[in-house]
Amino acid sequence: MKLKKPKFWNNINFLSVCLLPFSLVTIVFNFVKSKVITEQRFNIPIICVGNIFIGGTGKTPLSIYIYNLLKKKKFKPAIIKKYYPSHVDEINLTKSKVKHFFSDQRRMLSISKAVTKNNDVIIMDDGLQDVSIIKDLNIICFNSSDLIGNGFLLPAGPLRDRLKKVSDCQIAVINGKRNIAFEKKLKSTSSSIEIFQSKYELKNLKKFRGKKVLAFAGIGNPKNFFRLLKDNGLKISEEISFPDHYNYKKNEIENLILQAKKKGLKLITTEKDYFRIKQLGFKKINYVSINLRIINYKGFEKELMRNL
Repeated sequence: MKLKKPKFWNNINFLSVCLLPFSLVTIVFNFVKSKVITEQRFNIPIICVGNIFIGGTGKTPLSIYIYNLLKKKKFKPAIIKKYYPSHVDEINLTKSKVKHFFSDQRRMLSISKAVTKNNDVIIMDDGLQDVSIIKDLNIICFNSSDLIGNGFLLPAGPLRDRLKKVSDCQIAVINGKRNIAFEKKLKSTSSSIEIFQSKYELKNLKKFRGKKVLAFAGIGNPKNFFRLLKDNGLKISEEISFPDHYNYKKNEIENLILQAKKKGLKLITTEKDYFRIKQLGFKKINYVSINLRIINYKGFEKELMRNL
């Protein structure tokens, strides 16, 4: 979904309350879907890495992390992602990181393809709301800077599903700073859920250190990207945000390059943005790559294997 999240999603105010009746549509839709769609089970384990907060919770980096972890355990995992034309950036990014990846308009088709290629574990990047597939393990992702926003469902708030969806999950992964109060809230919703913290580590920063930069991003949470750069010692002179999965136009990138040059700044963006931009012919745009690190990685690994 291409959108710039409205500020009122962060708190309860007049506008969010006025939109609450429309959130009933989301609730009814989710309920009807769960009652009328037939579930299908596959003969190999299905791990779903999903969310209830719309965009920017770190599903793709965590899916890649799990893929690499399972490979070390001698599994032959595959990542699947439902195909949306607007998500080609994430598709191309994942393809560049993993060998076994499938993306079709129907997740069932991707799973069937993976099975024919002898993959023995499926990692679904997104799909927590897809009730047509029975999962063996549900992992729900949150970002500490957003958590659940104002707690309302779309369009009054940023949630695709109610917080009680946590009760369908075995693991929660919260990216960023620890929030004890929120962890207690998750535990009060599902006492059995195991909670883990994760953080992003930037890889290719050397050429940017000590230089002033113009940073831009069209992702779920651009502010988190800018904050991550600052936390790693980069001097950001200017920040420019675009909607998630934004389709950049050639003249917009040319203007950004010119703007940075005039101000004597290094132009920098995310790796996901880079995969969109290079399709326009810009292959020398600077970007930073991230690694996901699970703080209690041994506990996470143990819980992951226990549920397979």
